Amino acid sequence: MRQQFRLNTIHVRALILPKYKGYRRKARKMLTLERPRGLSRLLEDYKPGDRVVVDIDPSQHKGMPHHRFQGRVGIVKEVRRRSLVIDIKVGRTKTKTLMARLEHIKPIG
Repeated sequence: MRQQFRLNTIHVRALILPKYKGYRRKARKMLTLERPRGLSRLLEDYKPGDRVVVDIDPSQHKGMPHHRFQGRVGIVKEVRRRSLVIDIKVGRTKTKTLMARLEHIKPIG
């Protein structure tokens, strides 16, 4: 007769795989485009002190900020050739410095 297979703790631990914690984890809906974007966003001129919104373009992988900054408002600290340095307020007292390319930024207004 066949013996029944019993799961003990050793077998259960072997079945559980480590949880994947990648850079784009839990962001499938957030990082999908409804329609293609035009070039007018790239031709915008920014100056230090301008307020901008982080709006991630998932088709451009270079200079993409983390998805936790999607929709956050920040102040331009420095303008570079292809990117911006932005100060974003996180919480009440802490600010984070974010470097993002122009494809992932849009002006307010």
